[in-house]
Amino acid sequence: MYRAFIGLGSNLGDRDVNLQTALRLIAVAGGITLGQVSSLLETAPVGYLEQPYFLNQMAIVETNLSPEKLLKTLHDIELKMGRQKTIPKGPRLIDLDIILYGNLVLESGSLVIPHPERFNRFFIIRHLAELDPNLRDPVSGELYSELIG
Repeated sequence: MYRAFIGLGSNLGDRDVNLQTALRLIAVAGGITLGQVSSLLETAPVGYLEQPYFLNQMAIVETNLSPEKLLKTLHDIELKMGRQKTIPKGPRLIDLDIILYGNLVLESGSLVIPHPERFNRFFIIRHLAELDPNLRDPVSGELYSELIG
């Protein structure tokens, strides 16, 4: 079993309900056990700015799925919830990302772990530090809890 950190975000509809629904669907997905869940943070959009603020959260999961199968499961949950990809970095009913997968460092065509934007999104660092104050970045070795100041 591997411990993975899943980032959740929503900026359309009832954002809180969207996150709760995604967590329920993650919890019943095969090969995944939902663990601790972070607090909620509201964040400004990045890239495409003409859209509502996001509500973000993070969850720890235990999984026996490969990173690729975990990503496919998360994409299936997004589709089941009605996500439609329109504008890159645009509005999203739900967005589910693998932030960390154990200490794995992976770069394939469709998947980069750790998430390449983890240091550019303060809420990711804050949620990682909240969920595990002793967690170190698998590439830099830095403690996320020391990065939040």
